[in-house]
Amino acid sequence: MRPIAVVFDIGNVLYDWDPKVLYRRLITDDEALDVFLRDVCSKEWHFQHDAGRPFAETSAELCAKFPDHADLIAQWGPRFSEQIPGPISGMPELVSDLDAAGIPLFAITNFSDEFFTPFREREAAMFDRFRDIVVSGAEKLVKPDVEIYHLALKRFGLAPGEALFVDDRQDNVDAAAAVGMHSVLFNDAAALRADLKQQGLLA
Repeated sequence: MRPIAVVFDIGNVLYDWDPKVLYRRLITDDEALDVFLRDVCSKEWHFQHDAGRPFAETSAELCAKFPDHADLIAQWGPRFSEQIPGPISGMPELVSDLDAAGIPLFAITNFSDEFFTPFREREAAMFDRFRDIVVSGAEKLVKPDVEIYHLALKRFGLAPGEALFVDDRQDNVDAAAAVGMHSVLFNDAAALRADLKQQGLLA
């Protein structure tokens, strides 16, 4: 079965995500910045938000553990969109071309539901092209758990073989393939465009 729809990851596929973009404005010393993002507001800590925990809970716990950093920790949630400086080069054009070709567009993203809402509003020009987006924080399911793919396919109204899934992480791509989706590991827009042409989704 050839794919008829494209299902995107968002972070590091459609948009760049880098906490340093925000925190280098708040921490001027490079070494202190690296330590803060490694030991305090780490990606492991942030993953709780993707899994559905509210920032009010996780930040309170972290502030209790690192009271000297409480003011910095408090900025993570309200200013999360500032950690996303913009789209990955070439991806807005690629999404636009798929949309213009009539290809149904969807997304499955590991993302806090409370952080995603303002970000989606900011980037309406991109996301209004999507028919539906499954957000891990809202579902309390995260990639690469196969259940989030099953849930998404049911919601999207797609058979697994009708969907081409694009993600920058091999474990997420492998999980999509395990449920029967076509899957592509994202490297850059040019390589993805070639893959989409090979699958007959772009001319």
